[in-house]
Amino acid sequence: MQAVRTREATEKDIPLIQQLIKTVWPKAYSHILTEAQTEYMLEMMYSDASLTRQMTTGHHFLIAETGGRPIAFASWEKKPDDLCKLHKIYVLPLTQGSGVGKQLIWFIRDKAVAEGCKRIALNVNRHNSAKSFYEKLGFVAIAEEDIDIGNGYFMNDYVMQMEI
Repeated sequence: MQAVRTREATEKDIPLIQQLIKTVWPKAYSHILTEAQTEYMLEMMYSDASLTRQMTTGHHFLIAETGGRPIAFASWEKKPDDLCKLHKIYVLPLTQGSGVGKQLIWFIRDKAVAEGCKRIALNVNRHNSAKSFYEKLGFVAIAEEDIDIGNGYFMNDYVMQMEI
């Protein structure tokens, strides 16, 4: 694989983020979520309005590219109490296992340290195999959380954390 370049995303990148998520979500969640829940969550979290709101209220979005081609994205936010919250990290299916996800986590870790954070936290669905990816990087499950996201749907997650 060619070198990976990570850059900050802007509101101009919203269509790109939406394109990436529509490629990643079916593989990542089709065995966990119903089609109706997937559609609901995509609209809730990835509509133009939702992404614009996230980008203008403290979420930092990153795009990873190789050879000028986008292959992954992530978002994170500095929270109170020296905490960095990793909200999203998605790598195109054909690129998974190449180290891009790990590179994005380390990039965010360095940014979080520069902002005074001492921990990174994230939520991962309790049935998502990505949990083992996070554990390999040093994250530890510290709690379980069932989040009511409306329309009768819940996110059934582990809360994971890593000291940095």
